[in-house]
Amino acid sequence: MRYTDLHKRIEGISQKMLTQTLRALEADGFLTRTVHPTGPPRVDYTLTDLGHSLRTPIAALREWIETNINLIEQARRAAAGNR
Repeated sequence: MRYTDLHKRIEGISQKMLTQTLRALEADGFLTRTVHPTGPPRVDYTLTDLGHSLRTPIAALREWIETNINLIEQARRAAAGNR
């Protein structure tokens, strides 16, 4: 996926934070970065096998969050009220 497409899809992320996150994911072996020598340069990111191996656990985490989001938000409101 191209950098610009990632930036558009991830709501509210700054360019600086996206760049830092992508660099960390690359350093950890979760994705590869390919720079195409065009003007301006085009940068693509691709999941590695290690990155693909996270799809199932992340999907499970997302499902758990979606199931429990009301309880999470309720706990946050309660904690904010106790401050």
